Amino acid sequence: MHHEIRIDLPGLIADIDATNPQVKAARQRWEAALAVVPQVQSLPDPRLQLGYQRMPMVPPVVEGAVYGFGQDIPFPGKLGLRGEVAQREAERLEQEYRATRLRLIASLKEAYYNLHFVHKSIEIVESNKALLMQFEKTAKARYSVGQAAQQDVFRAQVEISRVLDRLAVLDQQKESLHAAINRLINRPPSDPLGTPEEIRTTILTIPLHELNRRAEAFSPALLATAKGIDRSERSVSLARRQYYPDFDITALGLRNDRINDNGYQVIVGIKIPLFYESKQKQGVREALAGLEGAREEFAATRQEVLFQVKDGFVQAQRAERLITILRDAIIPQATLGLQAAQAGYAVGKVDFLTLLNSLLTLQDSQLELHGEMVNHERALARLEAVTGGSLEGPMAERKPGS
Repeated sequence: MHHEIRIDLPGLIADIDATNPQVKAARQRWEAALAVVPQVQSLPDPRLQLGYQRMPMVPPVVEGAVYGFGQDIPFPGKLGLRGEVAQREAERLEQEYRATRLRLIASLKEAYYNLHFVHKSIEIVESNKALLMQFEKTAKARYSVGQAAQQDVFRAQVEISRVLDRLAVLDQQKESLHAAINRLINRPPSDPLGTPEEIRTTILTIPLHELNRRAEAFSPALLATAKGIDRSERSVSLARRQYYPDFDITALGLRNDRINDNGYQVIVGIKIPLFYESKQKQGVREALAGLEGAREEFAATRQEVLFQVKDGFVQAQRAERLITILRDAIIPQATLGLQAAQAGYAVGKVDFLTLLNSLLTLQDSQLELHGEMVNHERALARLEAVTGGSLEGPMAERKPGS
């Protein structure tokens, strides 16, 4: 068999970080939100004022240039609160970026493991095709000397055709999975990929309560909604602060060319929240409704996250039990059964249907074993996405950007 190119899973994960448009877009949204913070904390732009006045109403006539500047000043605390709202929003988008990244890595791993299963299935079905062709040969030889019925030959040929049918379906699944993986790493869907590495089933040793604790502490999807609550709480404080008036200060220098002298003028204005019934009061209502919505979203996300942990945990446990039974009991028994049936058929002690059934039983068991190995790894991939990072690595790995 020719040497096959192996797909490197860590390399594909690195490609997701470097090339996936959804990950890059989520990161840019976070970067954009960080740039909002200094903007909203800054004072409004000052006004530079230049003019000319001539007031002949009173002697002596005032005539000359007017110059100065004006500045709007929000009530103390408003700018700080705006900055805090923007900061919490940036932190929320950082967690959304991490959630997007982990979700796409889990999708990549699932597609990779599915591809592994397809490759294994092709391998098993191909080796069974060779056995079926051998059965057909034996049936023909026994039929030619009158020791077997012609239907044995036909039945072998039907099974060979069914194998070809199955291989065609597996080939289509392989191509679809290649396209799915290429889409995640932003390559053309038709780009070729190699064969996945062999799977080594790692037993899940972390108990359910610890997985739940990790999810509550580190799940980016959950942390994003918690930051949403923080932001909404600051928004309520800011909305209440809008009841307080803003100020504006104008300082003017005045020149009287007639008497060759200078004067000045300082004006302090106060913006009165006169329409508070339709403006500030409604702003507080809006912020409170937003806060309540953020709390409900957190509760819903928490339920979803804990469900995903439980689901992934029981799926991994089931797969581990079945892998042990299939690998240590069923497959060795089915292998012995097939060997006995082959020996029995060759001397006419076993009919062809028994021989065929023993082959199909072994094939189904082998496919089920690899299916459960893949189910196990897919469950772990989903658990990693929901608990915020690797199940094996230390907790420090879960920091933003890990």
